[in-house]
Amino acid sequence: MEVLRRGSGGGLLAAVVLLLLAAAVSEVSAKRWTVGDNMGWTSNVNYTVWAEGKHFYYDDWLFFVYDRNQMDVLEVNKTNYEACNSENPLKNFTTGAGRDVVHLNVTRPYYFISGKGFCYGGMKLAINVEHLPPPPSSSPLNEKSSASRSTHIRYTPFVLTAVFAAARALIW
Repeated sequence: MEVLRRGSGGGLLAAVVLLLLAAAVSEVSAKRWTVGDNMGWTSNVNYTVWAEGKHFYYDDWLFFVYDRNQMDVLEVNKTNYEACNSENPLKNFTTGAGRDVVHLNVTRPYYFISGKGFCYGGMKLAINVEHLPPPPSSSPLNEKSSASRSTHIRYTPFVLTAVFAAARALIW
């Protein structure tokens, strides 16, 4: 009976610790962009306008939501992007589910189109992925409390492993 009481109290404490640490880690995680927001990846949407003012950073994700029976998501080079040529894509991200994810893990320009003629209706997206800018150095107080998002993301697996190990130790 004593073991059960001790175990359940530790489990509650572990859950609280996990919740607090997960909230702290989520603030520095990469951003997931739903392409076209609530319109998704479809015709008659101006994706150039959608991308204006947005900053796409290393380790962000693009989430394409579309009609899987009609459209696709193709990465192409700049020339094929401008010509809406889907003949030789660099990569076909179409999985058949209509919910495709692209990890932006290289800092460079990316060009996406939908083939089958939909590119001519505006289904094309060009973005530039860059490194997250360093935090401002003019404020010494903020320098200690803020670090670049990419540094935090790099250490996230280690932090989560340590958190789960600590929680397990508390439960047992």
